[in-house]
Amino acid sequence: MTLFNEREDTFEKQFAHDQELRFKATARRNKLLGLWVAEQLGKTGDEADAYARTVVRADFQEPGDADVLRKVRQDLDSAGKTMGEAELGAKLQQLMAQAIEEIKAGL
Repeated sequence: MTLFNEREDTFEKQFAHDQELRFKATARRNKLLGLWVAEQLGKTGDEADAYARTVVRADFQEPGDADVLRKVRQDLDSAGKTMGEAELGAKLQQLMAQAIEEIKAGL
């Protein structure tokens, strides 16, 4: 029974670790998205960083990516820089890959 308990404990620890990495990658991806949208909106420096933080916080409104996409789409639309759902979705995927690579690299 001890071997089974050890395996179970190992799986639980791996699951917790994976969930932590997923959370970090998603938060980093949202920050990168916020910085990219800020650039589209003409924001730079501290203003761009502050905007990126609002995008990260937007992700806590509901599960999934809909809340983040809704926020950036509204901000882009308000600035007259309309982007399609497919383009934003592709950017989100690209930035997730970048976020994962940055985490793996220890950045």
